[in-house]
Amino acid sequence: MVSVLNIEQIKYKSNELKQWIVDIRRDLHKTPELAMNEVITKGKIKKYLDEIGIEYKEFNDNYGIMAYIIKSNAKKTIAIRADIDALPIEEKNDVEYKSLNKGIMHACGHDAHTAILLGACKILYEIRDSLNINIKFLFQPAEENIGGAKYMIQNKCLENPKVDYIFGLHVQPYLETSFIECKYDTLNASANGCKIRIKGKRAHGAYPNNGVDSLIASSQLILALQNIVSREIEPSNISVITLGKINGGEAQNIICEEVKIEGTIRALTIKDREFILNRVYDMVENISKAHRCIGHIDIDQNWYPPVINNNYLVDIVKENTRKLLGKDNFLLKEYPSMGGEDFSFYTDKCKGVFFHLGCGNKDKNIISPLHTANFNIDEGCLTTGVMMHVINTLYFN
Repeated sequence: MVSVLNIEQIKYKSNELKQWIVDIRRDLHKTPELAMNEVITKGKIKKYLDEIGIEYKEFNDNYGIMAYIIKSNAKKTIAIRADIDALPIEEKNDVEYKSLNKGIMHACGHDAHTAILLGACKILYEIRDSLNINIKFLFQPAEENIGGAKYMIQNKCLENPKVDYIFGLHVQPYLETSFIECKYDTLNASANGCKIRIKGKRAHGAYPNNGVDSLIASSQLILALQNIVSREIEPSNISVITLGKINGGEAQNIICEEVKIEGTIRALTIKDREFILNRVYDMVENISKAHRCIGHIDIDQNWYPPVINNNYLVDIVKENTRKLLGKDNFLLKEYPSMGGEDFSFYTDKCKGVFFHLGCGNKDKNIISPLHTANFNIDEGCLTTGVMMHVINTLYFN
């Protein structure tokens, strides 16, 4: 029987796998796929799971995979999640493992997340005989688009046996490699896309009285919507309404008949989110009406709730970081991120923690932000991520 790993053994085994994990990350990086199209990615994950020898489950309605270790004497069930999809971005990095798929890139580090989870899976499967916990390894699709976590949950990934605790990580280039960042309570905001349509009446610009100008109504609406956050939400509660796209008009001398506006709505609490949405509906309808237009709004139903960390698990991440990397390598995040993250669907169902893994390296000029064409990682972060997943899981053994 293999004994449960101590700190030095975790470090040794993780570093022993470094080249294997790097090769996996680069293999995945070459063939990025968009949400709900992760066919090749899934095939590669299956290949590596077969190499490990672990059992896994596939699903009919998505390209997610769940590998698992189930023990008859298990006291707890721990889940670890990695997302596997990529972004519609043309890669500009000049590297040997550059994306082969035009216009698609792993610009958010999901290739790294997947490689890290496979590394943790390999180590934990090797010591399966000494475990008295169940472990589920969730390779989740569609984080960037429709919230693939919902599909995994619908497919009972948190049930049979029921998951007690779930861990997830995300690489962050603003953090140097070997640093871990986490936050108590709310880590990420809720995120909602919205589309607004303002309909007026077309007329010649020389005779505006014959038309109904949707541009004027839209201008008033855009300005008024910003007052919701600045004047109607408690100042200590961070919220965001960003309208990033507007389209309307035919010519310089034609009264605009229709304007389309697209944006995003973010809030740190469900209460503020619901209040903001209700006010947006009111303003779209009534400001349009005041200008003799018809206003309509569609709120994206694929919205993400806030990510709320369980503070007990934050303490575990903090303690384990200090054991592995030193007390100065844990950073407590002061303010939540307004970015959306579908890990929130898991933390809605069970106790979970999401933490950030430093992947930046100024000396190597690895500093480009997430979701950019030059994003890359210092691959030294991969073994750090593996160590964190292993030690966090074994905390419950």
